[in-house]
Order: sequence, then C-alpha cells, then structure tokens
Amino acid sequence: MREHGGDAAAAHAGHRLIRHRAGSEKRDASRGSYGRRMAVTLSTTFIPVHDPDAALGFYRDALGLEVRNDVASEGFRWVTVGVPGQDVDIVLFQPHGGLSPADGDALLTLVTKGALQAALFRADDLDETFEKVRASGAEVLQEPASQPWGVRDCAFRDPSGSMVRISQA
Repeated sequence: MREHGGDAAAAHAGHRLIRHRAGSEKRDASRGSYGRRMAVTLSTTFIPVHDPDAALGFYRDALGLEVRNDVASEGFRWVTVGVPGQDVDIVLFQPHGGLSPADGDALLTLVTKGALQAALFRADDLDETFEKVRASGAEVLQEPASQPWGVRDCAFRDPSGSMVRISQA
C-alpha cells in the first residue's frame, strides 16, 4: 500500500487515502473522525409526559432531581429538571405542545402504553434509591437485580408510562 495524496474532498476533510496495488482506494481510518476527539457533550434531553405535575412527583420528589425551569405557553407546560451538580437538562414536555395533533396523539399513545424508555440513571446506593422511589407509589417493573451484562439495576414506570432504569454507580 502507498499513500495517495489525491481526492480534494478527502484532503479538505482531513483524511488521507490509501491506494492499494490493485488500484482501489480507501480512507485511512487512523486519521478520520474516529481517530479524532471531538468536544461534544449532552446538554438537554426530552421526556414526554402527559401530566407535568405527576411527572414532578416522580422526577423531583422520588428521584431527587432539581427543577431548573417551568414554562407554560398556549395551554402546554415544559418543566426542566436535572441532577444536582450535573450540567444536563431533562425537559419534561407534553406531547401535544409544539407538535401537530396527529404527531402528539401518536407520541402520547406510545408513552401511555409504556413503549418508550425515558432514561437511565445511576445511584450511589441502589437499594436506598429503590426504596425511596417505591415508597412514592411508582410502579415497580423490576426490583434491584444483577444483570448478565454486569450491572445491578432496577426499573420503574414514570406516571406517564415510560420506563426508567436506575443502576448502581
């Protein structure tokens, strides 16, 4: 193999092309986007809920997340919560807010039948967290258990029906 300097698009993207004896070329993976570190972090994620007050009872009161923002507009409400000390926002939003009626209905149907997984959280003490969330009245899907893939976790349904898993940190 020998390095080939052609292909302006690859050069512009910072990639080298390797020319094989047979005349074929392939991108040198050692310099591509997989070999380069990018500064990308998660800032916000969204969880659809049918009742923001019920969702707060779960995410704020049972899980201990802090409320960072609470906005009402045109009959809908978005509540932003997050783990204290962690710079990631979780927006609890009503499916019909900002979506077409058909899309809102479709999303709400998926949420209320439990077809969506909302989030995965980590706790320092899984057993203590499990008991606190269970005491809140949340529906238990799985008590703390060791999984074959090496994590110990539990699962609940939030008040809208989405699955929330909590693992041991």
